[in-house]
Amino acid sequence: MKGPDKRSSTQGSAAFQSLRLVFVLATVMWASFLYYHFTALSAGAMRATVLDGASADPCRGRYVYVHDLPPRFNADILRDCQNTSDQYRWPDMCGFVSNAGLGRPLADPLDGDFTGDNGWYGTHQFALDAIFHNRMRQYECLTTHSALANAVFVPFYAGFDFVRYHWGYDNATRDAASVDLTDWLMRRPEWARAGGRDHFLVAGRTGFDFRRSNNMNPSWGTNLLNMPGGREMSVLVLEVSRVPHSREYAVPYPTYFHPRSDADVRRWQERVRGLERRSLIAFVGAPRPDNPYNIRQQIIAQCEASDACRQLGCAFGTSQCHTPGNIMRLFQRATFCLQPTGDSYTRRSAFDSMVAGCIPVFFHPVSAYLQYRWHLPEHHETYSVFIPEDGVRSRNVSIEAVLRAIPPETVERMRDEVIKLIPRLVYADPRSKLETVKDAFDVAVKGIIDRVARARAEAAAEDSSFSHAMEMF
Repeated sequence: MKGPDKRSSTQGSAAFQSLRLVFVLATVMWASFLYYHFTALSAGAMRATVLDGASADPCRGRYVYVHDLPPRFNADILRDCQNTSDQYRWPDMCGFVSNAGLGRPLADPLDGDFTGDNGWYGTHQFALDAIFHNRMRQYECLTTHSALANAVFVPFYAGFDFVRYHWGYDNATRDAASVDLTDWLMRRPEWARAGGRDHFLVAGRTGFDFRRSNNMNPSWGTNLLNMPGGREMSVLVLEVSRVPHSREYAVPYPTYFHPRSDADVRRWQERVRGLERRSLIAFVGAPRPDNPYNIRQQIIAQCEASDACRQLGCAFGTSQCHTPGNIMRLFQRATFCLQPTGDSYTRRSAFDSMVAGCIPVFFHPVSAYLQYRWHLPEHHETYSVFIPEDGVRSRNVSIEAVLRAIPPETVERMRDEVIKLIPRLVYADPRSKLETVKDAFDVAVKGIIDRVARARAEAAAEDSSFSHAMEMF
């Protein structure tokens, strides 16, 4: 009799332990739910209190809260540009980050069109961190109440941080600022509200540059977007690391043109609309002889063999491709501008050419169509030409023949569409303000706010499902 009693006692104890475990798990789940639920409710209640009856509020649904980061995450990084004694550091980057990130104003000795007075600057293609931050300072819907914000901006200069320690340093040094940043963010109450899912930052390079652990080269870039804190945020990059991507969003490369007013934009559009296009084709770029899959060599050969094509030689050591006036004049005189892949799928040149009113010709869908979904039309045939690169690589396709076969009326419609796109492809001067024109910054902010709104709606739906499940439990 003693044996069965002991087994019964043991079974009862086990059952009790199981019930206690279930009770503890249920308590933890309820506590987590209540914390998140009431945090969201308090934020919602604050929005309702402030916005109740304010349907005419032009900022409703557009508020952005900006983290007041310690200067080591932005301003101090720019100050480091003065250290040029180390061969691995930036070559005279201080000039490129002057004038709110726009660089030095241009002086055009030929015709005076491309000057600082007209909104033209020697802007570096990787200067977006500073440009975007300075534009955000002028954003009309900033709020100091994070609970009201529809999105939270993190003004960390990730792109400039990449350059500081890219060459000649170990990975711990490359990641130091990113680790410091994410630790700082995750301690903030603004982060706890949504686990960072309403936060976004600008990393003005390609997404590959911030996902080192995904790269073939274990020493390339930082690991910001793979580490805790970095992977929860949305990030605006010049090129996403993979297509599609749920957290990275491609935005235009900075061009040389930074209008100060709506009139500047309209005036430039009218100018490029009235230009005489003397060349059928233009190309600006250097060959890639070490990459047999790159088609630039074939493009250069076709261009050299055609009287209809003009190009700027960009061999190593030449300055033609770094002279904005020369580049823009070439694009202004051409109907079509060739945009093959280079070191990555995308190119700044694509945006420079469209600003000049030149119709871009792409050879890979990831160069534009699968990248800039907020800024470029979904129907890419309305503004561009696509020629698959395989035909060019195998020398079975004549680029000139393809382009000459497009009817003139179609070419005119495409050019008109390109010119209409110009406002949303340029970043306005951060020290001025556009009135009705929406530039690349405005389009990007709207895109982020819409994404955060969708994420919040999905989270609310998950909360509802979780609450129903707990009630059933």
